[in-house]
Amino acid sequence: MLSLKQKPTVLMTSKTLRIIGILMLITTLQSCAVATVVAITAGATMVADRRTFSKQIDDQSIELRAHNEINKQKALSKNTNLHVVSMNGIVLVVGQAPTSYLRELAIKTIQEVPDIITIHNQVRISSTTAITTRSNDLWLTSKVKSALLNNGDVNAQDIKVVTENAEVFLLGLVTQKEADIVVEITRNISGVSRVYKAFEYI
Repeated sequence: MLSLKQKPTVLMTSKTLRIIGILMLITTLQSCAVATVVAITAGATMVADRRTFSKQIDDQSIELRAHNEINKQKALSKNTNLHVVSMNGIVLVVGQAPTSYLRELAIKTIQEVPDIITIHNQVRISSTTAITTRSNDLWLTSKVKSALLNNGDVNAQDIKVVTENAEVFLLGLVTQKEADIVVEITRNISGVSRVYKAFEYI
């Protein structure tokens, strides 16, 4: 038989469990809400994209397979810093390789990936960039994107911005007029050393 002193402890435990259960439910619902917002945002972005839905999926597949193939090559995974970006089958490869042999090996490896239309080889023969440089590249990319968002003559969602060692590469399906505007905006961002176009014109 339980003593009177023990009963409150049992009741307290039951109440605590109920509270914990409620808190867990709230947390779960909040997580679902966040996931829903992310899904809606991603969906809106995909709808606004000038590429067809299937092309968007193809581009994601190209990037994933290219990086996987690079990682399979130990010489590339250990000694290079490479990034592959695909836009409507037009692939941009940026980064650093210590030798021309490794740069050529990287491009040859990526060429084996299906659905690629064109490859823009912008890999520099040099040592890999430092963390500080990469952080600065992220900052420059955000500055360019912000400037594009603030311009009413272009849709920033149509432009993919890639920054590598202060060099900015621009991809997207754009008109000639839009390309000129985007390049002009980008070249006037403080810290940008050079601007490269890899646009597909519509």
